[in-house]
Amino acid sequence: MFKKFSVVVIASFLVAPLAHATDINVFAAASMKNALDEIGAVYKTKSGNGIVATYAATGTLAKQIEALAPADVFISADETWMDYLAGKKLINDATRHDIAGNTLVVVKAKDAKFEVKIDKLADALGQDKIALADVKSVPAGKYAKAALEKLGEWAAVEKNVVMQDNVRAALSLVAKGEAKLGVVYGSDAKAEPKVDVVATFADDSHAPILYPAAVVAASTNADAEKFIAFLKGAEAQAILLKDGFTQVK
Repeated sequence: MFKKFSVVVIASFLVAPLAHATDINVFAAASMKNALDEIGAVYKTKSGNGIVATYAATGTLAKQIEALAPADVFISADETWMDYLAGKKLINDATRHDIAGNTLVVVKAKDAKFEVKIDKLADALGQDKIALADVKSVPAGKYAKAALEKLGEWAAVEKNVVMQDNVRAALSLVAKGEAKLGVVYGSDAKAEPKVDVVATFADDSHAPILYPAAVVAASTNADAEKFIAFLKGAEAQAILLKDGFTQVK
């Protein structure tokens, strides 16, 4: 099984651990976990207020916010799901900012001994599996499918695809040797010592990978916007860069 996040399901909502009144409930894309855990710890030291983070697939989180789950800040792994909530007036548009970017890479298990060419993934796979996040609803999966289509590889590898609920689950399959290859974010690959990056997709093979953050419209937490400002600041940006994200130009 893949690494579990601190998320439980109660009455159809994704619920983070119990928060103090001043804590900021942050719903964030699964790929943000390592960096955001570190950023949250620094933010608490600086401000005295903690964050309580719920990590899952971006689309799952957006739907939970639509269902009025108690979130203060939403961090999406693409613009599409943030636009979805904006269209329903469920975020505060004035607080929306892109806080990071990312790259899209192909990974294999660290001990695996074989060569991979990015435009010959089907040859490298043979009859084995390639792990992707869900290509219909999860940003990482949608980026992956677009990139594979651009290379003319999608039709050849589609039968080998094992889709997962989020990108970290796809990463875990590769780390455990349950999938020969995986397509994940560069930051995910950096967070998992049991995988190696074997190829990187060109930026023009998929839509730009951006992470917008915004205050949820229903939030009454006065510190939510301050946390987004912190995410844009030098300390948080240094952590994001260290953990494999890219800086937004």
